[in-house]
Amino acid sequence: MERYNGLTVQQRLALTFTAAILWLFANFYPVMSISLKGLKNSATLWDSVVALSQGPITFMAMVAAISIIIAPGFQLVLLVWVLSFALASRRAPGFKPAMRWLETLRPWSMLEVCLLGAMVAVFKLAGMLDVLPGIGLFALAVLSLLMIRIAGRDIRELWGIL
Repeated sequence: MERYNGLTVQQRLALTFTAAILWLFANFYPVMSISLKGLKNSATLWDSVVALSQGPITFMAMVAAISIIIAPGFQLVLLVWVLSFALASRRAPGFKPAMRWLETLRPWSMLEVCLLGAMVAVFKLAGMLDVLPGIGLFALAVLSLLMIRIAGRDIRELWGIL
């Protein structure tokens, strides 16, 4: 059984470009800033991956980088590629591998988990430090919702359109 998405190719492409811009904001702007007695520090998603790589759990840094940065970014690139050709009612070169990659990457993209972890950290740290959610956190929240909408299970309907 299939659920009707209700998005046209144009709408999905517009949402994908919006998600790509939000991906940039989520990755390069601070997710949160903390301060205590005049000392301030802010962190981006990249900073969190680098911090994980400095300790004994370097493997976790690689998993985090793949699930919160690389997989969503690659999904967005593939979606723009496939949908830009679909807008012209043509199949993109490499359509089949691109669609297979989109299906493969879907479970690896864990923006929602990262968002949940960041929000728990904000609430837990708020009792001890001054915590300010950053632009990156808000971008991550909206990006998570958009990725669910545009790269969810209904991406398979592109096989039937083209």
